[in-house]
Parts: sequence; C-alpha cells; structure tokens
Amino acid sequence: MFSIDNQYLQQFVTQALWEDVRTGDITGLATIPIEKRDKAVLKIKANGVLAGVAVAEMIFKQNDPSVQIQLFKKDGDSMQIGEIAFEVEGQTQALLRSERLVLNTMQRMSGIATMSRRYAEAVKDLPVKILDTRKTTPLIRHLEKWAVSIGGCQNYRTGLYDWFMIKDNHTDAAGGIQKAIERVDNYRITHHIQTGLTVEVRNLEELQQVLDCGAGKVTRIMLDNFTTALMKKAVKIVNKKFEVEASGGVTLKNLRSIALTGVDYISSGALTHSVISLDLSLKIVK
Repeated sequence: MFSIDNQYLQQFVTQALWEDVRTGDITGLATIPIEKRDKAVLKIKANGVLAGVAVAEMIFKQNDPSVQIQLFKKDGDSMQIGEIAFEVEGQTQALLRSERLVLNTMQRMSGIATMSRRYAEAVKDLPVKILDTRKTTPLIRHLEKWAVSIGGCQNYRTGLYDWFMIKDNHTDAAGGIQKAIERVDNYRITHHIQTGLTVEVRNLEELQQVLDCGAGKVTRIMLDNFTTALMKKAVKIVNKKFEVEASGGVTLKNLRSIALTGVDYISSGALTHSVISLDLSLKIVK
C-alpha cells in the first residue's frame, strides 16, 4: 500500500480549505447558529471502489476537532449505489465547510481506485504488475497514487527525484542510448545513488544497444508502443537479463493481451489521467 506522508496530507487539507473557505463560509455563517450540531451521511451514488475515507476524516477533524465519525466502509471496500459510507456528527457550520472538499477528494480518489481495481482484476491470474505513471494532477499526485494502490495496482516512481528513467527525449538529447546510460551510471557513482534505472526503447535496434551496455547498469527496459508480436520477440531477446515493462497505449481492452507477452510490468497513465470521478453526496440527516 502507498505510504503517504502525514505532513503532506495535513498541508494539502490546510491549503485546500484556504482555497475554498478563506475568510469564512459566509452563507453558513449567515444561516446557521454557531452552536448548532448535526449529523450527516456520505451517500454512495455509483458502483465502484471507495477511496479517500482517511482524507475525509482529517478534513472533518481540522474543521471541528470534536467531530465524531462512524465508518460503515473503509478505503478499498467495494461500494454499491444506495449504501452509506459513514456518518459524521459535529458542528453544522464545520460540516458544511468540509462538504465540498471531502466530496471532491473522495470522488476523484474513488474513480482512480475503481479503474485500478479493474486493471488489477483483469490480469490477477498472470505474473505481471500494473504500474501508474507521472500523468497525475499537479499537487495531488500523492492522493492519486494512494488511490491507485487502494485499487490494487502498484506505484512507479513518485517523481523525477526517486528513480532514473531514460526516455526518448533523454536519448536524443544525450546523443544515443548508450551515452545516456553511461552518464546515468557516472552520475549515480559520483552522487552515491543506488536508485534503479529504466531505459525506454522504441525498437529492437535500441533494445540491442541496451543489452550491449546495460549489464549492472540497467534495472528495467521499457518497450514503448511495441505491438504485442514485437513485445513477445523483445521479451525472448531479453531472456530475463533485465525486467521488462510495456508502456504506451495501454487500455483495459488490450491489457490482457499485453500481459500474455511475458512482460514483468505494464505501466498505464490511464489509471490516473482518464478516470471519471464517482458520484457521492454528503447530506444532513433531518
């Protein structure tokens, strides 16, 4: 499961509330007495996988430390239309300040978790791991990657700082794959970095170049936009000398056929950039 930094999460909640509330919820302040308390329920209005419950708890508690939450479902649970995820009791003004941030966060995360669960289920009987990418929404990458792991897929690098990845632009700018690999290796030695290296290849010629110089330097070879037939050939050529990853144009429709080529990993930006947020609502109990 993706490990999220509590300080990051606290900062996210603080900034998101400031964006929405700033000097105060003027409608709530005008219409509801400050001492009033109510119960509200989170209603599920779409089938899928629930995610973001832990974030919602922090949002409610930051707005009202006295809030009481009763969970009926947790992150990663399947959900059906008409079910109740949780009940929350607290200061009414605080509940209303929390409402939209809770819903926006949980709807987005639940959409990602649901998509990730579909991908994971499609190849659960095969020895392949499904990875997310950096195709995430700026400033909420950690939440989106958390949702991916809740759904059952795995996280790739968090950012540019925690994994080496030579892609086509690096290759072209460096003057070739072998030069790029050598420079990464020298950088790694100079800076005492033991992080892995993925090298993207666009064809079998580039694949052979990696094989010729990659021993002890390369962790994984990424086959970019290969046909499944070419993937099978590439996997056979690599012959388990390196991990092999398929990337580019991955959808639920072709996921299983890609997995059957024998690759170790499949990375898909669709886990985060092509999802539809799931419908949830927070309603005061009359």
